[in-house]
Amino acid sequence: MSAPETTTPAPGRRRLLIFLPLAAFVVLAALFYVRLGAGDSSRIPSPLIGKQVPAFSLPPLEGVGTQQAFSDGDLRLGKVTLVNVFASWCVPCRDEHPYLVLLSRDGDLRTKGVRIVGLAYKDEPSNSRKFLGEMGNPYGQVGVDRSGRVGIDWGVYGVPETFVVRGDGTIAYKFIGPLSEEGLQTLRPEIAKAMR
Repeated sequence: MSAPETTTPAPGRRRLLIFLPLAAFVVLAALFYVRLGAGDSSRIPSPLIGKQVPAFSLPPLEGVGTQQAFSDGDLRLGKVTLVNVFASWCVPCRDEHPYLVLLSRDGDLRTKGVRIVGLAYKDEPSNSRKFLGEMGNPYGQVGVDRSGRVGIDWGVYGVPETFVVRGDGTIAYKFIGPLSEEGLQTLRPEIAKAMR
């Protein structure tokens, strides 16, 4: 009786079989990386555009701006409001902050009654106060959303995000990501449209 014959792949083929899973992994990783960066995140549609702001009431950030609770009623005062969602732990929020300060000092927007309010998202109030103390405070009012529940109701994907809200409380536009010079060029026409 002879032993059953086993075939072993040729050495070149064996090397190919060893590197095949690695090659497949590299191809998939490259594909995921390319798709992850594809598209403009600021163009992600929001289901809230054209709808009333969600009902909410947040405590104020004590020691900053007005000391009254921040609620959906504050966004139905007849004037356009920018609602900026920020956090002290958010690096892009630091990058965009000078542009918010610039907007808050814009005489034309102030004359037209445009307000900027902040929503401190999943942040400790002491950290938010320190952040605004260091960077400047562009907000007329700041609400503290420690749990992130209000942010979820607003459809926040991540900070920073800025909403343009019409005077009747309707969300007119959502800008995702940090504001920049280019972002302001996109945001200003949306503010003008919301005033009509």
